[in-house]
Amino acid sequence: MFITTVSPRFGDIDGLGHINNTVLAAWFELGRNPLFRIFEPNLDLSYETWSLIMAHTDYDFVGQLFFQFDVEIRTSVSKIGTKSFTVYQEAWQKGKLCTKGNAVIVHYDFKAKQTTPIPEDKKRILEQYLI
Repeated sequence: MFITTVSPRFGDIDGLGHINNTVLAAWFELGRNPLFRIFEPNLDLSYETWSLIMAHTDYDFVGQLFFQFDVEIRTSVSKIGTKSFTVYQEAWQKGKLCTKGNAVIVHYDFKAKQTTPIPEDKKRILEQYLI
């Protein structure tokens, strides 16, 4: 499991003083960065070398998040397929689960504009984070 700690910004809150639900997508993406580095250690962000594309995300908001306290983003892999893998993530604050979600990430060739199999060496690394 990867753990990323996020300190909420004032601009992350809504009129009720909660962290706005749109913010979680960005925080969960930040939590996926260690997985991206498995495929792109230098994170060049060039379509010529980048090999991942997002296919799906979902979130369940099960508790409230507040401005005053850090948020822990926990990131694991829940499924590894031939051409894609599913990431499971949770946002915790003050020892309580507040948001959980999934992201399906597809191995992709941007030049050919098609999905491609995940290389076996990358699968072996992903398996270390499988829950």
